[in-house]
Amino acid sequence: MNIIHTNPYRIAGIFANAKQREIQRNKAKIKAYAKVGRAIEFDIDYSILDSINRSEDSINSAFSSIEQSRDKVNNALFWFVNVTPIDETAFKYLAEGNKGKAVEIWTKITDGKSISAKNYSAFNNLGTIRLLSNSASDVKRGIAAKINFIESQHFNDFVKVVADETFSIDNSSHVRFLVDEILKELETDHSTSELLSLFSSCGKETRNYLSKKFTDGPIHSIESSIEATKNSRKQHPKSANQSGLSLYNDTKDDLTSLKSLLGGNGLKYKMIADNLAKEILQCGIDYFQVWKESTDPSKQAIALLTYAKNIAVSAQVIDRAKDNIEGIKEWAETAKIESELIFITNQLERFQNKSVSVNAAKCLVEDCKPKLQVIKKVLGVQDTFYLNISGAVASNAQAMLIETVNIAQHNLEVQYEKAAGLVMLMMVVEDALPVSKKIGTLDMPSEIKARYTRNHNDLRQLNNEFQRFRGSNSGSGSSGGGCYIATMAYGDYDHPQVLKLREFRDTILQKSIMGRAFIKFYYRFSPSLVEMLKNSKRTNKFIRTLLDKFIQLISRK
Repeated sequence: MNIIHTNPYRIAGIFANAKQREIQRNKAKIKAYAKVGRAIEFDIDYSILDSINRSEDSINSAFSSIEQSRDKVNNALFWFVNVTPIDETAFKYLAEGNKGKAVEIWTKITDGKSISAKNYSAFNNLGTIRLLSNSASDVKRGIAAKINFIESQHFNDFVKVVADETFSIDNSSHVRFLVDEILKELETDHSTSELLSLFSSCGKETRNYLSKKFTDGPIHSIESSIEATKNSRKQHPKSANQSGLSLYNDTKDDLTSLKSLLGGNGLKYKMIADNLAKEILQCGIDYFQVWKESTDPSKQAIALLTYAKNIAVSAQVIDRAKDNIEGIKEWAETAKIESELIFITNQLERFQNKSVSVNAAKCLVEDCKPKLQVIKKVLGVQDTFYLNISGAVASNAQAMLIETVNIAQHNLEVQYEKAAGLVMLMMVVEDALPVSKKIGTLDMPSEIKARYTRNHNDLRQLNNEFQRFRGSNSGSGSSGGGCYIATMAYGDYDHPQVLKLREFRDTILQKSIMGRAFIKFYYRFSPSLVEMLKNSKRTNKFIRTLLDKFIQLISRK
């Protein structure tokens, strides 16, 4: 320790308990050597100490530092006193460079012994040597020896041989002085926890003093940083993220020190930690709010909120951090699928104004499904938000299918020509079923899925009944390849009007995709209709009238 290597008593070449005349004699001798430019050496220039340069300034400063009684005592705490014959013997070994022997001598009369009038000087001297050591354990033992010595009743004996009997001592103030000086020497190269460890063998009063000394500074520093960050955040909310990060980094070490000193459950630590967490949390929230409309600030904001959550002690602050983290995460996920959500929302809005048809339901499903797949990939198949969106598409499409079938059924009930109504219903059901299957490929909440399943099964059952009906009548009517309905209406397969219709089929309809589709549809349903309508004279007359007009139309071309 530098306070020992440059101790005023060492520069003066004397022990701390030297008499006044010895002090004056050495002072004159040193100055005389200095005038002629010669270096002077003393017996106490021990080899365990660094080399010393006795300049004119250091000499004057040294002697002025041991004039007053308090200064004498304070400097003596970091030097040696030669009080007993045992001390005399130990110093002889020390002068010979045999530090081990000197330590052994003083250890014998101090180790496990109480401080007394016979060994208090040994406690002081042994403490000084150990403070010179590079070993943390030796320094720790040296500190404990010094403080135990100062706190003892025999410290007064030490003060008397160093100063004089009129000097009034205050043990506590001398302990604080010793602690402060040691901290000055060691704090640059040691962490707070290391320093605290060096004093861990000391008494409660010393530890309390250390605790207050170490906590006052960090608490003040953290509180000042919180206030500065708060002002900066309010003035420059766009830079709140950087303000929060700086606050976190600048206070991290101080907060760690406070936790080790006060304990994680200490009321004082809880208050400062929660206040720090609140400000870092608010920085993250403000930063997110100011930037969320123009960019994605979620990553930076969540990082700050996570720091705040880890710092906070009270459940209230921790829960607030968690809630905001979840909210920002949800926003970030939604931002990734914003275009998809807008598209689906617009499709659903337009869908409400579309005419009821199977094709409208089909288009809604086919247009929205790719967008739903993107949302599913981002949020996951079990995500409630995704299921509700997908369920809304499914529910709207299925509702339109059911409404389309219901309208066809209603028309069948009120329509005069039942045959035409039945054909339309068959067509609607047949078209609706594959669309319903497509709807079934969408993910849905359980209640919507259950409703879909019931409706889909109803459609399938209705379609199966129509299939059976067509199958049971597939052999009815005129010979294959003929115009079944026309033959029925005119009563003759070779009727001139029937021949014209067959010609139209072969020369016009067969040559186009739409025409061939119509022919396929016609031959699928017409046998069943012929069976149903063959005994209805009124219907046959109505059909002939329609066909005559149609034949007139195609004959003009």
